[in-house]
Amino acid sequence: MAGERRIGEVILAVDQISLSFGGVRALENVSFDVRRGEIRAIIGPNGAGKSSMLNVINGFYHPQEGRITFKGQTRTQMRTHEAAEQGIARTFQNIALFKGMSTLDNLMTGRNLKMKVNFLLQALHVGPARREEIAHREFVERIIDFLEIQAVRKVPVGRLPYGLQKRVELGRALAAEPDLLLLDEPMAGMNSEEKEDMCRFILDVNEEFGTTIVLIEHDMGVVMDISDRVVVLDYGRLLADGSPDEVRRDQAVIDAYLGAVHD
Repeated sequence: MAGERRIGEVILAVDQISLSFGGVRALENVSFDVRRGEIRAIIGPNGAGKSSMLNVINGFYHPQEGRITFKGQTRTQMRTHEAAEQGIARTFQNIALFKGMSTLDNLMTGRNLKMKVNFLLQALHVGPARREEIAHREFVERIIDFLEIQAVRKVPVGRLPYGLQKRVELGRALAAEPDLLLLDEPMAGMNSEEKEDMCRFILDVNEEFGTTIVLIEHDMGVVMDISDRVVVLDYGRLLADGSPDEVRRDQAVIDAYLGAVHD
């Protein structure tokens, strides 16, 4: 169970969300909320609708039914640019980095929405544009230090080991200074040491930056250790919602997903 956190008001609420692709129902009447400052896990078997839910939250998918309320503003659907502008960032199951660019340059792409100087001045790299870029680079350097990737700051990310690429992707999302960070299987494919490092960074992001986090994760040990609350999806429907301990002991969850619980 996660330690004591500064949990606040509801920052995100999804209400009766339904999403279909042709005749396939990916999500059906799913409702839950996320409170400011918490780590909220979404779990379930493959095909349960977990990634579809993240895609609805950040505007990549548009549900046929339901509403999304983020920071008090309610919509029937979110658009990707609106989500980014309002403070939602995410990582993906499959690493989505610019493999030929350095770690530093990849993180700088996360600052795009924060850049206010017009494109012409940026191209000329003079005056306000130069000052702005220096400020953005200073911010990115702090993230590099925070994630302990100083040694690879100038290395093309395509040459980095998988675990470090995952860390760079986390850094790029953090560069946008999100209020809500969506992590889609941040530890998939990692060995135990890499998982421990990623868990530590996720907890540090939450505790030191106060970032609200929603994550999809298949490692139940990780989920039970770092989450404040857990949503369980099964075939696109909400199966359970509660604390890690409540979910672990829910008979419907045990039958559908977790297997027998041993005290």
